Amino acid sequence: MFIDERNFHRIQRLPPYVFKAVDELKMQARHRGEDIIDLGMGNPDQPTPQPIIDKLVEAAQKPHNHRYSVSRGIYKLRLAITKWYERRFDVRLDPETEVVATMGAKEGLGHLVMATLAPGDVVFVPNPTYPIHSYSVVLADGDLRAIPLGDAGDEFIERLEEATKTVWPRPKMLILNFPQNPTAAVADLAFFEKIVGFCRENQMMLVHDLAYADLCFDGYQAPSILQVPGARDVAVEFVSLSKGYNMAGWRVGFCVGNPKMVNALVRIKSYLDYGMFQPIQIAAIIALEQPEAVTREICGVYQDRRDKLVDGLNRAGWAVDKPKATMFVWAPIPEPWRGAGSLEFSKHLLREAKVAVSPGVGFGQYGDEHVRFALVENEHRIQQAVGGIREMLKGHRGA
Repeated sequence: MFIDERNFHRIQRLPPYVFKAVDELKMQARHRGEDIIDLGMGNPDQPTPQPIIDKLVEAAQKPHNHRYSVSRGIYKLRLAITKWYERRFDVRLDPETEVVATMGAKEGLGHLVMATLAPGDVVFVPNPTYPIHSYSVVLADGDLRAIPLGDAGDEFIERLEEATKTVWPRPKMLILNFPQNPTAAVADLAFFEKIVGFCRENQMMLVHDLAYADLCFDGYQAPSILQVPGARDVAVEFVSLSKGYNMAGWRVGFCVGNPKMVNALVRIKSYLDYGMFQPIQIAAIIALEQPEAVTREICGVYQDRRDKLVDGLNRAGWAVDKPKATMFVWAPIPEPWRGAGSLEFSKHLLREAKVAVSPGVGFGQYGDEHVRFALVENEHRIQQAVGGIREMLKGHRGA
């Protein structure tokens, strides 16, 4: 047969799906009738706020909204995005040249990288990180260089500077994500100022994924990288409505910032899609106009779940820090299992505690001493998960 998947160049550059082994074990256990508590995928379980749903239904009843839309997003949505940025960050944007709506941050980021990189261009990406940040580079035939994230402070910037001195050709892009998936690491404006200065000095494009802007706890507020003077000379930022508005399946996001990078994304999208279904765009305008109390309530649910999980794990003898943001808990593997790695430990958790998590190695080799919990079950189920983990730990200590 002349069709051979080994000849599918870009597909062959992608590694095996690390999460598949845990997913298969999970499905096998459920087929046996076992109750598996799934804290693996970061898939919001709460409903979308009702005013957003109502506007979708209203807009879907109008036939003129059933036609092709525009790939960059309708003007009123782009205008709503600029008003949201001004209220939230005191950043003023031009809806014509500095904003493009995307089908979620993931689609937009992948296509932006494809639009702006040439084969062999070097891109710096922290490790561990969300897979699209790395594999958008791979799919674009770029040269991916992983920079250990560590504590995401000045040491990370020093590692960037050192890597820049030793790599050739010179790096073309840096992709960041704060608050970060999977580690939940956060950044302040002073950190972003140093990052922007580094990219300006080294003539690098900067892509920042701000997907978890709305899920911040204990007084922390995530800044926008565009608050840094001069950031728009080198940077764009992606925002998603998936988490803060419980609109994951709606696939609504946007990219804002440097006009040339935004235009590159607009151009490539114009060849690939006609934009989101227009009623979804109209409903997204309502989402962006919701009072802050809406996102604060959603955030409060995640904070309560975080506290239930982390407090329970600590009482059970598994030392875990409380994250300041995101919908995840990044937990170091307990010492007795650390040498086995995150994939084997994830399988062990599934078999013995009936809890599914994401192995840290799925986010890069520097994540292999951790697993990621997603806060996507209610407090009762989280308490049940903690109980199963406590029994597993107790059984090991008693062995």
